[in-house]
Amino acid sequence: MNQECICRIRNIYRAIAQFEASLQQELGLNINEAMLLCLVADKAHISSGEIASEMNLTPSNASKVIAALEKGRLIRRKACKEDKRCMKFCVTKKGEELLHRLTCDSLQLPHSLQKLSDQVEPQEHDRSF
Repeated sequence: MNQECICRIRNIYRAIAQFEASLQQELGLNINEAMLLCLVADKAHISSGEIASEMNLTPSNASKVIAALEKGRLIRRKACKEDKRCMKFCVTKKGEELLHRLTCDSLQLPHSLQKLSDQVEPQEHDRSF
């Protein structure tokens, strides 16, 4: 890895930080909270383990993000029918309302991220960003 590669990664990291700051200002969510909200909306009744796996977070970090969205009443948990120890998550009405505001049209991507975003094929389940 050379210095140029590190500098490019630093610039991407700065652009993501800039985007996250605007996301926080506009919607009151950090990037992990926004991604988790989209994930739960796309995959209703998803478990915390599945959330951690899908988002590439440790179970502990996933729990913190889940707790923040529960506190904001954007998602709620329900015990699984087959195993009461198992918890599944779904989006609340308040969460759905926020998701309607969480679109590429409502959030300005920094130019460098827009260029990267244009190069990446959206996946079937991507709703926003």
